[in-house]
Amino acid sequence: MDESAIYNDPKNPLLSLTGDANSGVSPLEQEVLDEYERLLNNMNELSSTLASLSSGPMTLEIAEGLRLLERKVASVYTLMKASVYSIVLQQGQLEGDDGSAFTGDSNSQP
Repeated sequence: MDESAIYNDPKNPLLSLTGDANSGVSPLEQEVLDEYERLLNNMNELSSTLASLSSGPMTLEIAEGLRLLERKVASVYTLMKASVYSIVLQQGQLEGDDGSAFTGDSNSQP
């Protein structure tokens, strides 16, 4: 399946949450979803621009610009992965603070 079909699919359950007042989504979650929607639109625009650039003749200036863009996108991707990992780790630590966390003692009884 083509990736653009997945992102542009109006039946996608993640996209249907935006703007739905009775979906049970908190205002903060809605704000995050809106930001992801803006990011998706920007990435689609970037994709179409890169497709038009790749169909034309490749110049040294375009190649250098694309290398710079690739490094920046890789940095943003790494930072996003790190922030998501940090959030998941924090949630795991908060859930472990209730005393039900594994203590590492294999001889302990529940």
